[in-house]
Amino acid sequence: MIKGIDSLSPISLQNELAKSQKTESGSDFFTILKESLNEVNDMQVKGDQALSDIATGQVKDLHSAAIAIDKAEISMKVMLEVRNKALNAYKEILKTPI
Repeated sequence: MIKGIDSLSPISLQNELAKSQKTESGSDFFTILKESLNEVNDMQVKGDQALSDIATGQVKDLHSAAIAIDKAEISMKVMLEVRNKALNAYKEILKTPI
């Protein structure tokens, strides 16, 4: 069913988005954060393994090893930026007068 533009207020869009996210994934913020941290950890493990394979000469495909190392580095940088943004938001909330 297609809705008219006048029925798409910001609040109704937020409600629809919340409903679709709950029904599609069934997860909350904590679960998403935990899964993301696990993915970053997995990339770090793969990057470390690729680095040790290069160091010991056991690497079969140097290109794949370099990509795994780069993915691990980029995922760590993204995770740190998300953490920094969350801390900055928390600090801003603390500054808010009640």
